[in-house]
Amino acid sequence: MFGYINPDTPYLFIKDEKLYNALYCGMCKSIGKGCGQRARAALTYDMAFMSALVHNIRFEDVQIKKAHCAIHPFKKRPVAGTDETSVLLGCINTALAYYKLCDDKADGDSKGVFRHFFKRGLLRAAKKHPQAVGIIKAQLEKQSELERRGCAVIDEACEPTAEMMQKLSVYALKEFSTAETQALFYDLGKWIYLADALDDYDKDVKKHRYNVLYNAFGEKCKADAVAKNTEEITYIFDSLFADMRKNLANIKFRYNRDLTDNIILRGIPLKTRSLLKCDCRKKQGK
Repeated sequence: MFGYINPDTPYLFIKDEKLYNALYCGMCKSIGKGCGQRARAALTYDMAFMSALVHNIRFEDVQIKKAHCAIHPFKKRPVAGTDETSVLLGCINTALAYYKLCDDKADGDSKGVFRHFFKRGLLRAAKKHPQAVGIIKAQLEKQSELERRGCAVIDEACEPTAEMMQKLSVYALKEFSTAETQALFYDLGKWIYLADALDDYDKDVKKHRYNVLYNAFGEKCKADAVAKNTEEITYIFDSLFADMRKNLANIKFRYNRDLTDNIILRGIPLKTRSLLKCDCRKKQGK
């Protein structure tokens, strides 16, 4: 994942913050078990959110125990136990990290060299969950093809990543997958792609790399693109948020949904507002 999905912490209950941190530590251990120790370096808090969401939709209660870890060797911390779902999500995280770095390499980004660091983890992920890894590879190849063509249609450019998340949700949720869960994960995938495009806008323009928002709006600075296209950008994100709220309301949860509600209904809009803020003219003046 890309590290954009976070809670609105001031509005997070203490119990949910503890759960969130335990899920994060649990995902770290699950990645190590499923894909090897190196693959743990790619973990983001996005996967703690995905763990909470998928476990809850599947009616699976996570078991939390205190345990040591390599980063905190002296004091035990609450850690969510490893299970089939968390190992699957760890495999997905590893495959996403590897193929994202491959994309960075193709774009001429120096970070792409680190893809070799995750190659062994990818092979282990593909052995455990070949269908999930196949979905990621196929959809990201579609994404790359659109980018090579210089696609300037925002909805079209988002489609492969949105479909990837939708298909992965079907694979992960199995019999618990519904039209509403598929639509929610589709929206999350679309938002992640747009968040990444917003975050990298100025850097992509400077380095002459593809960015659908630049191709669509043609502004050299993100601040200008946002200022001159406020109505269209607001419509895109407000439509996404409305669809997320509608689908989330129609998904059945067995356990407490406060954590996932906070992240989807508050954290994602908050992150969007943060990403929309930029004044590259100030940067240029420094």
